[in-house]
Amino acid sequence: MAAPAPSNNNRKVLGRLSLPERNFVANALRTETVGGVLLLVAAVTALIWANTAGGSYESVRTFHLGPGSLGLDLSIQHWAADGLLAVFFFVAGIELKRELVAGDLRDPKAAALPVVAALCGMAVPALVYFLTNAFGGGSMDGWAVPTATDIAFALAVLAVIGTSLPSALRAFLLTLAVVDDLFAILIIAVFFTSDLNFAALGGAVLGLAVFWLLLRKRVRGWYIYVPLALAIWGLMYNSGVHATIAGVAMGLMLRCHKEDGEQHSPGEHIEHLVRPLSAGLAVPLFALFSAGVIVSGGALGDVFTQPETLGVVLGLVVGKAVGIFGGTWLAARFTKAELNEDLAWPDVFAVASLAGIGFTVSLLIGELAFSEDPLLTDEIKAAVLIGSLISAVFAGVLLKIRNAKYRKLYEDEERDDDLDGIPDVYEMDNPDYHLRMAAIYEKKAAEHRRRAEVSGGEREDGAGPA
Repeated sequence: MAAPAPSNNNRKVLGRLSLPERNFVANALRTETVGGVLLLVAAVTALIWANTAGGSYESVRTFHLGPGSLGLDLSIQHWAADGLLAVFFFVAGIELKRELVAGDLRDPKAAALPVVAALCGMAVPALVYFLTNAFGGGSMDGWAVPTATDIAFALAVLAVIGTSLPSALRAFLLTLAVVDDLFAILIIAVFFTSDLNFAALGGAVLGLAVFWLLLRKRVRGWYIYVPLALAIWGLMYNSGVHATIAGVAMGLMLRCHKEDGEQHSPGEHIEHLVRPLSAGLAVPLFALFSAGVIVSGGALGDVFTQPETLGVVLGLVVGKAVGIFGGTWLAARFTKAELNEDLAWPDVFAVASLAGIGFTVSLLIGELAFSEDPLLTDEIKAAVLIGSLISAVFAGVLLKIRNAKYRKLYEDEERDDDLDGIPDVYEMDNPDYHLRMAAIYEKKAAEHRRRAEVSGGEREDGAGPA
């Protein structure tokens, strides 16, 4: 039975989600949380490996393999960054398409808040980096490094600290990350495209056109799409455009709206299949071969003394929190929307601070921005790790302060006393719900009376029920 949508939800900042959106967010975040824990384990493993057996770590990640005749004789590290992350961005493309056609972003009024918050959450960290390096005399090349948010790592932090955020805050964080990914993709495509090979680029565009045509003709079969996707990826890599753009483009082409008789759209079905591969394998392997930096007292000191690395740390810790919180407040102020009465503005600031965990995409952009300076690349990676760690600890403290309130909201959202599979909070305006609940309560009361009579009969004669 369909549950009615809450009234006046469009006038609320971080109000209750619709039931379909809540279910989608819950499923998506469940996978991302598991993937985030694996990502955390991979990052720690990389750090331990690099700092205890650095020679073997370097020899493994710089080992080359692949067909050189096709321009794909790449190191393990490059296969992880350019190959495996294409899977991550493929899922990001599907997420973005779903949000645009079936999620919160399909409504311009509803989309205004997360889009403005995400834009401010990227612009302010870039500004912080720019000012730090302008006054410190550093390189401006890394301005995009602190602009990214890593949703998987953020959710892993929530899992580790045991905070039960209500679905509205989790959905806000997820939507922020989706919009964030979109602009990160644009940054990579515009600012980190090398000399173009127009023949390879033309081949990639032709491959994408074939991919789109096959989808339009409803052609099915993984044995058709997987080889085509690999060919598109290889051509995109050789074109000079970052290869992950191929993944995004293919994700955006999938249909993400349901038609008559469909339980799930093709985009949702494929995302359900590919997301575990992305979150559980592709991203952790990227972290394993990218997060291994040598950590020493001197190196940690350099992070806070060099303008490039200090700009990254301040951008993630200060810029993200101030940008997202300020963007959210401004959007709410000028749209005259009211904050959900169950939440407070410090809750928004805590989630904004959590968005300062910029791991996967920040590491990727750091590698692209300083590819000509391996030493500075490692220092930028260390800055990303330290900035993300500070943001995680700070946000964790803020969220723990209100955890009792979050737990109550979460439990209220999940309560299903009539056991019909729909949370009761979505049915309270439905008369049928109240009739069912009255029947349930009457049944429980009758059972309680029967037990009381049985117990009373046993006490009277001591020989059993009267």
